This record gives sequence, structure tokens and C-alpha cells, in this order.
Amino acid sequence: MFTGIIEETGKIKNVKKGIKSCIIEIEASEVIEDVKIGDSIAVNGVCLTVTKLTKNSFAADVMAETMRETSLSEAKNGAYVNLERAMKMNDRFGGHIVSGHIDGVGTIVGKTKEDNAVWFEIKTKPKIMKYIADNGSVAVDGISLTVAKVSDDSFSVSVIPHTRSKTTILNKNKGDIVNIETDMLFRYIEKLMNYENKDKKVKSQSNITIDYLIENGF
Repeated sequence: MFTGIIEETGKIKNVKKGIKSCIIEIEASEVIEDVKIGDSIAVNGVCLTVTKLTKNSFAADVMAETMRETSLSEAKNGAYVNLERAMKMNDRFGGHIVSGHIDGVGTIVGKTKEDNAVWFEIKTKPKIMKYIADNGSVAVDGISLTVAKVSDDSFSVSVIPHTRSKTTILNKNKGDIVNIETDMLFRYIEKLMNYENKDKKVKSQSNITIDYLIENGF
């Protein structure tokens, strides 16, 4: 599990591509201080397992499914990525619960400055938009952000200077692809609400709806 609070940005040192997968090596310092082989590091929000360590880098395998569903398919030498180690149970919880399992990608369709903030509008698929709620949480390239606006096919976030200085988001522009992970709570709620009793073939009855949960702060 992660929190969406980026610890540092790393630089892609090498991408060794296979037929459908790749091995990615990333230069870093802070996130490898107490990491060992087998530990998890989120790279642009994607949970990867450390398979190799040096004094200033780590490597991880990226499987075919991850290449298909995330922006790591576009990883290039010299590009910068957001990095976060798996959370510790005794740490402060500054962001929100992030699993590192990406729901899909979105495209930046708007970038505007407003005083000390920068607005990003991100367009994505309906299967992701149904889990995006006003004032809810979303992870964009692994960054925990608050959803400020929602339309039929896009959502907007307002990014403060500190977040821009500690992550790669300021380097993103219109047309760029970003990884999106929605709040996992919505997925479990949907599963429970739509659960069908396989033995009785009777759909579970519940008065709880998505509108009800949003109205009550979930």
C-alpha cells in the first residue's frame, strides 16, 4: 500500500524491452536507502517489485499487462518518474490509500494557471470516470490529489506549488498520458452493491447508492 505522497523523482537509466514486457532501471537515492530486493516501489503510481539494487539505482520487471494498461509502455531513458516506497504502519498518513494497481490512463486536455495553483483537466474512459467524485481522492501518476471538478468524460485537479516542486506533474502538458488510480473504496462498494447470490440467484438488496455515499461524505 502507498499514500500518494511522492518521496522523490527518479531518472530512468535504462529500459530493456522484451516482446511485450520490459525491465526498467531507475536512478534514485532516497527511496533505496532502506529498500531490499523484493520490496515494492510505486513508479508513476505503478506498484513494482525491486529485483536489483545498486548504490544509486534499482531495477524492476514490468509485465505485459502493466505495459498495456499504464504509461510505462512509453518509458524512455532520461525521463523522470514519481517514486514512493510502500507505506509503514507507524507513518503519518498524509494522502489517501493507494494500492499501486492502475485503473487505466487519461490524457491531459487542459492546463491553466490560477494564482499559485495550476489546473489540470484529464480526460479518461467511462469505466474510470464512474469512480471519480467531486471532492474525492484520485492518484495521478501516483500523486494523491483532490478532485475539484467533474464532467461527463473528464475531471480536474488543482495542484499547489509544493506538489509541483516535488513531482513530475509540472512537466506534463496537453496531450500527455498519465496513470490513474481511483479511490479503491468505490470498487468494493460497487462489488457489494451488485453482488449476486449464486446459490439463490437473487440479487442482494440494498438501500445504499453511489449518490447516497457521496452525499454523506464518502
